[in-house]
Amino acid sequence: MATTTTATPGRRNEFFKQLRTVCVPLSRLALQSPDKAAAAKEIFTHVESLSEIWAAQVSSDPTVLDEKLAEYTFFPVSHLLRFHDQFPVRVVEAIIKLLRFLIQYGWKQTISEDLAVQLLFFFSFTISGTPGQAKKRHVPEETAVEGFKALGALITAIGPTSLLASKAPGEENETVTALGPAITVTLDGITDGVAPTVQLEALECLQAVYTTTRNQHVLARFLPGTVSSLTRVLARPLQQKTQRRVLVRCLLVLSIVLVNVLSDIKIRGILKQIEMEDKAKTDDAQPSGGAEKPQTELTPAWLRATTAQIKIALAAALKVRTHEALDVQSAVSKFCISLLDECHLSLANCQSILVESAMMVENEENERSMLETSLQDLAAIHPELGDCIQATLYNWLISLPRLIQSNDERIKQLAVRNILRGSKMASAMGIDSSTLNDSLGDSLRDSIVALVKGSKPSKVVGDVDENSLSTATDLTVSLPNIQLYPPVLLDSEGIKSTRAEITKLIANIGSPAQQTKLAAAMLGGLRDSEGVEQIASYWLAFELLKTTYNSTSDMEDLVDMSSLDENRYQEQVFQELYDFSASILASHSISQDNDWRIEAIALEVTAFAASRMKEDFRPELIDVLYPVTTFLGSPTPQLRSHAITTLNVIAASCGYKNVSELVVGNADYMVNSISLRLNTFDISPASTKVLVMLIRLTGPRLIPFLDDVVAAIFAALDNYHGYPVFVESLFSVLSEIVTQGVKSDMLLLEGSNPQAVSHLKRGPQPLDVDYIVDTLNKRAERTKRAREEEAEPPQPHPKKPWGPGKTEEASQAKSLLDQLENPDPEEEGEKDGGLPDDPSSALATREDEEKKNQPSNTPTYALLTRVLTLSQHYLTSPTPTLRKSLLDLVATVSPALAPDENAFLPLVHTVWPVVVARIKDPEPFVAIAACKALGSMCEAAGDFMASRFKQEWGDGMAKWLRGIKREAVKGREMPKRTGTGAGRAFITGGKKVDDMEIVLPIHGPNGGHQLSLKQLVSTTSSTGSGALGRFSQAHQLWDAALGLVTAILKYVRVDDEMFDEILEVVVDVLHEPERRELKEALETINADAVWLALYERGRVKGIKSMPRAVKGFEFEFVRVPGVVA
Repeated sequence: MATTTTATPGRRNEFFKQLRTVCVPLSRLALQSPDKAAAAKEIFTHVESLSEIWAAQVSSDPTVLDEKLAEYTFFPVSHLLRFHDQFPVRVVEAIIKLLRFLIQYGWKQTISEDLAVQLLFFFSFTISGTPGQAKKRHVPEETAVEGFKALGALITAIGPTSLLASKAPGEENETVTALGPAITVTLDGITDGVAPTVQLEALECLQAVYTTTRNQHVLARFLPGTVSSLTRVLARPLQQKTQRRVLVRCLLVLSIVLVNVLSDIKIRGILKQIEMEDKAKTDDAQPSGGAEKPQTELTPAWLRATTAQIKIALAAALKVRTHEALDVQSAVSKFCISLLDECHLSLANCQSILVESAMMVENEENERSMLETSLQDLAAIHPELGDCIQATLYNWLISLPRLIQSNDERIKQLAVRNILRGSKMASAMGIDSSTLNDSLGDSLRDSIVALVKGSKPSKVVGDVDENSLSTATDLTVSLPNIQLYPPVLLDSEGIKSTRAEITKLIANIGSPAQQTKLAAAMLGGLRDSEGVEQIASYWLAFELLKTTYNSTSDMEDLVDMSSLDENRYQEQVFQELYDFSASILASHSISQDNDWRIEAIALEVTAFAASRMKEDFRPELIDVLYPVTTFLGSPTPQLRSHAITTLNVIAASCGYKNVSELVVGNADYMVNSISLRLNTFDISPASTKVLVMLIRLTGPRLIPFLDDVVAAIFAALDNYHGYPVFVESLFSVLSEIVTQGVKSDMLLLEGSNPQAVSHLKRGPQPLDVDYIVDTLNKRAERTKRAREEEAEPPQPHPKKPWGPGKTEEASQAKSLLDQLENPDPEEEGEKDGGLPDDPSSALATREDEEKKNQPSNTPTYALLTRVLTLSQHYLTSPTPTLRKSLLDLVATVSPALAPDENAFLPLVHTVWPVVVARIKDPEPFVAIAACKALGSMCEAAGDFMASRFKQEWGDGMAKWLRGIKREAVKGREMPKRTGTGAGRAFITGGKKVDDMEIVLPIHGPNGGHQLSLKQLVSTTSSTGSGALGRFSQAHQLWDAALGLVTAILKYVRVDDEMFDEILEVVVDVLHEPERRELKEALETINADAVWLALYERGRVKGIKSMPRAVKGFEFEFVRVPGVVA
């Protein structure tokens, strides 16, 4: 203890020495310097040194500091204060900073009243200037900050001692009088501060006033101005952004002000008087007496008037509750809870706005401390707050449809968020009101309707690709890759945040039982409503039920047995929703008038049901699979996307690997649904598109089961042949059947393995030495056998046949003839066991037996045969695209049916007339398709087509081919040439043209023969330069005709005359690389004729070796152009 007492004076003396080294020269300058402004720099240095000395001592050992050291330091400063107007602002700021240290750590609560009053005026006038006078100089931000810090420290120091009421109610001391200007300056700094730091220091100063002052009359006097200034800061528009820390501090200070002035404890006497007045009902006498009393006297009348004004101020100040910052919302919550708790009776008229604000900023995500009071805790203490919460929630509900129509998205989101918070609070407090539940459902539905009507409709593309059903790769994804549904309602990007808030409200509103009741209420009038109202109710019901299933856990079901009834009710409501969805899906194929949004919701409901039921959903596929697939052909892109996602979800939920397996596994359901519609002529474009998709996905496996469908299609064709587009859609199904049917490995006949016959013509084999040797050996054997026969003696005429004996059929025929010549009367009347009366009937019986023994065709083969047979009647259709499709069908199916010639060749005979007539079709693309079909038939039927092509060639096919060539050549630039004839070389009278020379025998002048060099003119190449060239219709048709000619030459027997005519027409193009196949086909039949034709036209080179000398002839070499040596 002795060490401490001895050490303290030492540290004090050391600190005093430091002060003296600065205070002495500072005092000399303050007292003796005539020009204060000239010494300002030196004075500023000394004042800063004193501030640093005090700051260092505060940080090291503040116990050394006391009022005496403060007085010693203040002596030179006091002289400087007399001339503060002559010093620069920096010097004044340094003096204020030093005074703050003296007040805060030196004088503390021992400062004299006179000095406190003087300093109050000095700080106030330094910050804002002398009242009634214009500011002489600008006060920097730093000076204002130091001024408010010093002012706050001074008010804190003098509060407990000086700011006390006088003995008489109307009297005041000097400190209270000086406090008025200080508070005014402080309030001006709060509202008009040049920087947030100035505002924050001013708020600290104001807080010091209301926390240190114990005089209620003084605080009541400054209350109106204080509340008004703080309200001005809090109620500023959002455009004038106030920093969050200023708002938070303002709310804290306003709470302190109201609690310190109007808390129930502070004015309990006035509240008791009001209670007594209410009981005695003496309100008439009291106001008159209160009006004559001073304004600062705290009376019931003053309380009524003050609370009325406070309510108006709070209505403006609490607009800050819409601020998005979490710290501001937390400050608002604490402010409202504090007033509801501390001023429950005094501010009873403000309960509604305080409760509403507290509910709006309630943040359930943040964990609240157990020591903090919440609104629910206050509602448990004060029941009237519970009624206020319920009334506030009801008002929010009925105003939601109106607010949701606002153009400000922030207002919409705030309204939805408020209802969510209010509903959670009501649920936590156990508030269960039928009025609230009804209002909630109606408000949600009306709000969704308003949003849907007010939002811009999304762009819908009306065009859809005909093949989009079967080429969509999205139908083969697995479960983890399934995409989510895009939003059906509120899909505009402008209301994306509002949609998220509404979805969050639906997902978290009430308990699962309450959500189920709301969904049931929505479904109640669903079938009777229409338009947007029906869509909104439908969507809300589905979202509510989906939420109930997501929030229900199996553990809750096991623990709470009372939930079984709720689960049954939940299942009943969902079943009703699913039934309505199934009816919507079924009506799509009947009528296209439904709004696409309600159909999209129905698809989502179906997918959700499948995801819940898993494999138990498979029986439902009978009713929903076909309707869902029909949406793949919808002209609305959103519906197509929903249908793809729905099929993926159903496939994954029901245990299928992909949609293809789903469709294949349930093909019988779909085919049955389609067949029923076709049989009743209930045919829509979606039916044919779905059938095409179904056939393409399943492949050849489904073809054998489509015989009834094909029959129904042809029946429909007979009834709707006047509708070209519809007929084309039906034939698209037949084309798909053929395309998939030819891929089947079951086209071969049952019980046999017929090999496909190759009709490709082969050229004569060259003679080799072995062939010559074999021929000579056979000739020698024949000569030897002839000699041996001549050497044998002659024999009599044979008495029995020379052959080895007749076959069984010949024996049976002979017996039949013998019986006919020598009939047996005993067997005339016998019918059993005897021979038939008519030999033709026996032959017919044998043919029947052969047909029975012949293997029957497979169902796929029979179906393709039927399609090909029935398609011939529509090749004369006026629709070119249909004719082209049918010809492609013939080209596709012919190679598949060719192995069974007994069944195929009659089909060729049947379709030949209508197919061959199409080569002269006025539409070039149809004629091209006809050429390809005939080429396919040639490859499949072979020589069976020989007589038909021979007859057709003479009837005009040759003329048609020459006309096609003429049209193809017409558009090209043809060089002029001498002579006549198409596709030939012409003599030019010995003139050299393009170095084209050939050796030709001619008659000499003496009647002999000699070889002379003559010039040839090149024939026109087929690669002319026309407007479109090879891409013109004429050139494409010429290519197709050459392809047909190639097929005829390769697979069909052609007589010599027809061959020569073909060669004459096509010889001009044989030199082209792309005609190599045509040239090979011609050479297979007669290579010499082809060479000669090319030789005559200069397309082959002459003989290099010199021929043997021939009497009367001479030879010489010539060059042939275009021929490589």
